[in-house]
Amino acid sequence: DFGGGEEVRFERMGAAGVITMTRPNALNALTHHMVKAMSRALHHWKDDNSVAAVVIKGEGRAFSAGGDLMAIYDNRQNPPVEFFADEYRLNAQIEAYPKPYVALIDGIVMGGGVGVSFHGSHRVVTENAQFAMPEVGIGFFPDVGASHLLPDLADNYGLYLGLTGTRVKWGDALLSGLATHTVKAENLRPLLESIAMTGEPEASLRGVFVMARRETEREKLAAIDRWFSEPTLGDTVRILEREAKTDELAAGTLATLRQKSPTSLAVAFRQINAGQTMSMAECMRMEFRIVNRMLRGYDFYEGIRTVLVDKGAKPVWRPTALGDLDMADVNAYFDEPEGGDTRPTLH
Repeated sequence: DFGGGEEVRFERMGAAGVITMTRPNALNALTHHMVKAMSRALHHWKDDNSVAAVVIKGEGRAFSAGGDLMAIYDNRQNPPVEFFADEYRLNAQIEAYPKPYVALIDGIVMGGGVGVSFHGSHRVVTENAQFAMPEVGIGFFPDVGASHLLPDLADNYGLYLGLTGTRVKWGDALLSGLATHTVKAENLRPLLESIAMTGEPEASLRGVFVMARRETEREKLAAIDRWFSEPTLGDTVRILEREAKTDELAAGTLATLRQKSPTSLAVAFRQINAGQTMSMAECMRMEFRIVNRMLRGYDFYEGIRTVLVDKGAKPVWRPTALGDLDMADVNAYFDEPEGGDTRPTLH
């Protein structure tokens, strides 16, 4: 028993170690218990020769909608830094896992849910899947290894997803490189049984793979690439402002960016661009520095308040507009903390 309690179940099915997140009413939002239990299971199964592959899935209509934001808000006087340290260690553990790690993504996958799925070797999405990294909309930043994941997507699509929080369906997920396979939801059970029987995810997936079509048209992808290839966030905003006068798409993208926390946008822009040349371990150290500062800041709690506490309230960010940002304040998120680096040791 790996200590997941009622929140996550661990089973051995033939050659597979199976992780099932069992908080369907909370859309399988991750808790600290779940993170620690998953890490222990992966550690144990790594050295168990009878486990050929690990499979992770969620109960109910979501894969996992992220972390437990209410718990973070309730503990804002004593922020749960350890939760993030353990979560980021788990993300790095999955990315470096020596055995096939198969995520069966049926339904919503956001935030922390992305961290326990999209760093695996096999990222299987169904027609019900919806991927998003919506953190900048709540005054946070795309964490859980998004610095490693998003820069890998071609044509600046990852930067666009991180800054706009846009939801993506299975075709965009597959053809952007986020997902490795698209499979009909009705075939997930047979797929799992095949992996359990053969211990070979690749061969099992070949039998059920269906080619999904990309939802976003080529013209829009080209426009996204042009807007988000600018060297600074200010340049991206300026090109959008220019094109918004005559182009609905640019106007919509600009309006979306203006709803987000300016601080979060600036941090995410720098973080995702920096991640292009960093290893997963380096990305996680950078994100851990950022999260330490975000947890001591204002915007994150303001964002959670407007989403979960005073639902529907309009957040009042500090500063309220991109033009009011002091880049020294943004750069501080990336600095080594006073008294040395508090980064988690990533094993």
